[in-house]
Parts: sequence; C-alpha cells; structure tokens
Amino acid sequence: MPLIVLAPLVTLTPSADHRFNVYANGGLYAGNPWLLVRNAFSTVPTFLDLGNFRPLGRIVEWSLDVVVFALTALFGLPANIGLRLVSFVSAILLTVAAVVFAAAVTSRRERLFSAPPPVPVALLPFAVGTGLVAAGWSSTTVLFGALYLATSALVLAVAAWACRSRRPGVLVVLAGAGIAAFNELALLAVPLATAAVLIRGRVVLGRSPFRGPSARFLVLLWAGFLPVILPVRAIIYLRCADGGCYSGSDLAPVGAPAALPGRMLAWLPPLMWPQAAHGFPRVTAAIPLLALVALAVLAWRAVRGLRRLPTLDQGQTYGLAAVALVLLILGASIAALNAEVQRFHLGLGWRDSGLTTVAGSILLLVFVRRHLMVALAVLVLAGTVSTAANKDFRDRADRGQWPFLHDRIAQEVADFDPTPAGDARRCALRAAFRQTSAHNSRSQTVNQREVRRFDVSLNRATVQLAGRRFCSTAPR
Repeated sequence: MPLIVLAPLVTLTPSADHRFNVYANGGLYAGNPWLLVRNAFSTVPTFLDLGNFRPLGRIVEWSLDVVVFALTALFGLPANIGLRLVSFVSAILLTVAAVVFAAAVTSRRERLFSAPPPVPVALLPFAVGTGLVAAGWSSTTVLFGALYLATSALVLAVAAWACRSRRPGVLVVLAGAGIAAFNELALLAVPLATAAVLIRGRVVLGRSPFRGPSARFLVLLWAGFLPVILPVRAIIYLRCADGGCYSGSDLAPVGAPAALPGRMLAWLPPLMWPQAAHGFPRVTAAIPLLALVALAVLAWRAVRGLRRLPTLDQGQTYGLAAVALVLLILGASIAALNAEVQRFHLGLGWRDSGLTTVAGSILLLVFVRRHLMVALAVLVLAGTVSTAANKDFRDRADRGQWPFLHDRIAQEVADFDPTPAGDARRCALRAAFRQTSAHNSRSQTVNQREVRRFDVSLNRATVQLAGRRFCSTAPR
C-alpha cells in the first residue's frame, strides 16, 4: 500500500538540505565510514549551541545519505530517485511497525501473531498508506522522509517491545540512553512505551500494570533515559533562552495550546489533499486510475479472509483506542511546540505526520465491527485520491528552472562524463546554480554560502565516484 501511494513521488526533486547532503555525506563517509561516529560525537558541542542533541540520529541520517550515494555508485541511480526509494523503505518500516505496535497492545497470547490479527490491525496498512500524502515541503513524505519515518517506526517499535518484553536487562537501559541521544521525535518513545504498558496492563489484560517484566522494562528504560536527557535539556535551555537557536528544535510553549487541535487533525487525508494538490486532486489521470486498480486488487485479496478475522473485544478496543489517543496527543504536541509549525495551515505535514497518521488510523479503525467491506472500499478510494494528490504535488514541484537544474545535476553525477564536453556541461550547471541562488537569496552572503556548499558537496561526490572535481574551473 505505501509503495502505491508514494510511487508518483519517485522522481521528486530534492529540496532544502537534501540538495547537498547526499553528495556531501556520501562523498565523505562512503570511503571512510568510521568518520560517521567520530564526527557525530565531536560536533555535539556545536549542535548544543544551536539547540539540539542528536548524535545517534545524525549517524542514522548520514548513513541513509551514504545508502543513497551507494545506489548512485553501484547502479548509476540519480540521487533524486535514490533518495525517494530509501524514504519508501522507511514508509514500509513505519507500516510494519504500526501493525506490530497495534498487535502488541491488543494481544493476550504468549507469542505475538500466533493467531490471525484482529480486523483493525489487518486494515492498518491501507489506512497508514492513505495518510502518506505530500502535504507541503515540510512533510515527512517530502523532506527527510527516510529519517523521520524511520524514527516514527522506532517510537512504535520501542512501545511494542515494552509491551512484549520478557527478560528486560541492560540492553533496555542502553536503549533509553540511545533514545535520548537520537532526535526530538524519538523522545516520544519513552512516554508512549509507558502509556502502552500501563493501559495494556489495566485495560486489556485486566491486571496490575506495576508488576511483571513490562513494568521492569519501564524502570530500566527511564533509568537510561533520564540521566542523558535532563542535563542535555538543561544545557540547551541555558544556551537558547535568549533565542537564536535552530528553529526546527526551538520550543515555543506559549503558542502550543492554540496549535495543538490543528496538529491533532492535520493527519486527516481530506485535509492534506488540498495542501498537496492546491485544490482537489485530479483523480482521472492515468496514474491515479492505475493506483485504483492496484489497490482494488490488494483489497480483493484481503476480502477473502477479512470476514474470518477476529474482532476486538471491549477491553482490547478501549485499550488500543486509549494508547492511540496518547500517541496522537504526543505527536501533535511535539509539533505544536515548534514556532514554525504554529504558523502552518491546517493539513500541512511535518515531522509528526508519521506518528499522527498511525494514531489517527488506529482511532478510525478500532471501532470497525460491521460494514467491513464498506470500510475497505473507502480506504481504497481514499488511497487513490492520496496517490492523485502526490502526483499533483510532483507535477507542480517539477515546474521551473530550479527542479530541472537539480535533476540535471543528479544525472550528471550519476553518469559522470570525464571528457571536456562533460566538464563543460557540469560547469554550465554550476553557473546556472549560482544565477538561481543569487536570484533567490536574500543577501550576497547567503548566496556565497550556498555556492560554497554546492562546490564542497558536489566535489566530494565526484572525487569519490570518479576521482575528479565536479567543475574544473570552480575555485578550489
């Protein structure tokens, strides 16, 4: 399901930092992977001054860039396509994690998936896939999708692990410390795991949630988490109290209550469709119609066993709904605390979109007991519209000189031509980038910084791939 909905975005032009990061990180770390860990931790003081603490998250982020770069080196795949394929894999991981999370909360059996999953769990891939809409340039389906969709999967996986843990030990303490050093979105794993264990124990299992291996898991998880997160957040508060830190990590508590309801609704596909398509998506195009056929085939295969699947009893229903509501509040809250997100229109996506989509999907499905065929048909049609919205977003994003320029750069790197003609083409692309950057930049300093970043990142990539600089006439 995620692959079908996301397929129109496979050629989407890289934006923001992705224009440079794949080349810079791929060129630097592909041949020196040990530098990943060294640089991630040696730059901690610098990033603390900017207001965030993400050494493990940066290792993952840079490693994903290396994977994209490796697709270029091994298969000649342009970076713009490789970037989307890696993010599609993260979307699949998120869908799998959502299913495991829902099953872990509701299952009373010793072994997970030892019996057929309940209907809401079986329908989750359709619902989550429908929510993977390119709702603006800050949406996880567009920007840093591989990282933040994978982070969302991590949050769900930790909660599922907490519910099903049998012999928690030192590994859980290390996991808590690692979560604190990952990124801001990953921090939600600890409170979500706590809520999942407590609600599952009391509502689903009907016993005290403060005894047993899951309770010990929570103690160990918090024991690893708090010694790292508390001093780090204190340092960030002291260094960023007067402003000037990275806006993506900055907290604005004053505006959060007003923004929270909007973020709790922003995951709804009908609200995201207009943000992606600038109106209602064009569903009569060839790609949406092909998506409808593909989704209908998947639904038809699912229909055969859907009626035979068990439904949730009252305890499972209320327990899963309560955990999903906690997840929705947590995901929406971390977005509502951000000053930039507080200015977003309703329906625009952000880093929270993966988690809120899973939470909202569970809430929509958890009370489905009757009319299963109707529910499945609605999900198929909604998935078709989401596919159309993604196609419309891609079509709009491909207009103009900027996307053509960066797509051509990606192609030239992938098909590096060492001849003078190839060098002339690449130097012409560099000149076009300088012109475009000068037109879009607010100041000469910003323009010079962009051009310098272009030269450094592209040279790293082509020296690693072909032993030559991207453009021979550029300053060294």
